[in-house]
Amino acid sequence: MCGIVGYLGPCEATPIVFEGLKRLEYRGYDSAGIAVLHHGEIETRRAVGKLTNLELLLGSQPLSGNIGIGHTRWATHGKPSAENAHPHQDCNGDLVVIHNGIVENFIELRQELTREGHRFTSETDTETIPHLIESYMRLGADLPKATRLALGRLEGAHAIVVLSRLEPDKIIAARVGNAGGVVIGLGQGETFVASDMPAILEHTQRMVFLRSREMAVITASGVRYLRLDDGQDIPKTVTTVPWDPVSAVKGEYRHFMQKEIYEQAESLTDTIRGRLDFERGDVKLADEVGLTGDEIRRLERVIIVACGTSAYAGQVGKYLIEHLARLPVEVDYGSEFRYRDAVVDDRTLVLAITQSGETVDTLAAMEKARSAGARLLSIVNVIGSQAAQVSDGVIYMQAGPEIGVASTKAFTASLVDQYLLALHLGCVRGTLDQTRRRNLVQDLARLPALAGAVLDNGGDYEALASLYFKKTNFLYLGRGINYPIALEGALKLKEISYIHAEGYPAGEMKHGPIALIDENMPVVAIAVRDGVYEKMVSQIEQVKARDGVVIAVATEQDEYIGTKADHVIPIPVTSPLLTPVLTVLPLQLFAYHMAVRRGADVDQPRNLAKSVTVE
Repeated sequence: MCGIVGYLGPCEATPIVFEGLKRLEYRGYDSAGIAVLHHGEIETRRAVGKLTNLELLLGSQPLSGNIGIGHTRWATHGKPSAENAHPHQDCNGDLVVIHNGIVENFIELRQELTREGHRFTSETDTETIPHLIESYMRLGADLPKATRLALGRLEGAHAIVVLSRLEPDKIIAARVGNAGGVVIGLGQGETFVASDMPAILEHTQRMVFLRSREMAVITASGVRYLRLDDGQDIPKTVTTVPWDPVSAVKGEYRHFMQKEIYEQAESLTDTIRGRLDFERGDVKLADEVGLTGDEIRRLERVIIVACGTSAYAGQVGKYLIEHLARLPVEVDYGSEFRYRDAVVDDRTLVLAITQSGETVDTLAAMEKARSAGARLLSIVNVIGSQAAQVSDGVIYMQAGPEIGVASTKAFTASLVDQYLLALHLGCVRGTLDQTRRRNLVQDLARLPALAGAVLDNGGDYEALASLYFKKTNFLYLGRGINYPIALEGALKLKEISYIHAEGYPAGEMKHGPIALIDENMPVVAIAVRDGVYEKMVSQIEQVKARDGVVIAVATEQDEYIGTKADHVIPIPVTSPLLTPVLTVLPLQLFAYHMAVRRGADVDQPRNLAKSVTVE
């Protein structure tokens, strides 16, 4: 989760920017850098590792100036190094850029820019951005227009900040999709920019939040806001944020759960960071998995142990690992595994999924598996947690803090982590050739932007909640890899709105649940265009034949499903293996708005805890 901080005003920029980066350390990073404009020249300092390394560098090579930008980086393209750390500059050192996101089409852009004579000094995708801006400025565009045109060439979701010595009175900030937030802080004769409010809250309480496809031209005396698509000015509302640190972290959102739902494009980007070689199609997980190639090839099966939402994530993982790595997979609740005589040996990999890393039943299952000789791998969000400590290997979700009790971004992050694991296992076991891997990796690279599109352009959930918040029972249906998403959608509704809901495999509906269907029990159907699409349409028709109401999550531009369902929530086309990440987002939002409409305590539902640490 890259940290971004910028300052323009009468004070020295370096200490303000550096302290802002320190306040964003919780987001995680592997390198950091600062650029300052002084006497018409831009100077940068970049260092690998913790901010203390950058601080030492600044001590020996100080930076002076009243306008500056800083960045903490999680590596995506290119290993952590001083050369790959941000800020990145153009050919002549006229401008620098810091960036959060993945430039999905950077290979094509880099090749094009190289042919035009641009010189690249890093391995990063980010470096294409300053060179693109430079190209447009060479054609006569000013900095705001050149930035806007350059962003129009990028695929994916992005948050960027630009500083140029050719226009030394301004900083440009822009946001495309949901790769990260962009917050403008308004002071007295000074202006701040950051990826998250804690970085600048010490200096001002007056904040403006950029939405997708918006740009800010920042000066010390004020800010001009533009639409990226046409460059037209737009009005923005200034929000006065209380000093309360809880409210500051919650920001513009009403609840933490709402904030965490909308952070998922960013958290998905962060869990991908540094783990993929987009050109070769390789997955870089060997150090995290903790098993040698020979040990992976000796495996005969995988057992996934988890509880609650994580168990449903594991059921998606079963499809992924079996399909891509051709390894048999069982999924077991931690609470059940620990009390049965499971068949486990040294050819078994036990994969534990736990957001907190402290779930008592999952830890007990891991301990039992260890005693039987199994190898242990965990997917965990909390660094240094017990599950991480007792495992042979650990894949961190890198989703950032999740405050809401009902898990959202940790769920989708764990789906992506299992996709990465399945790719790694398949590569080592020889079930995936390079062409297939490259295609699978490219599918994953596009996923954060698609998730952002769902969150930005989804259905009218408030209207749906107004129609159905008084209902007392719901049935959720899915098939194949989206059957676990039906389970997860039903769980979310139960957890936060206190409505009884049941997830069911759609093909089993006629074996019992069909007796319950009438006009009083809405049915939520996941009916995307995949290998079981026609089967799902048949289930919807059976519901409608019994006067049932259907809310369908369906593929964009599927006009036929609109003739069958009462309400349709569209999602973009993606690889069938990645559809669960997109289909769950509308179900999270629907549950959230139902709970709000019913007046429930969204972030702290009754009787529930974030981490179940007692049996």
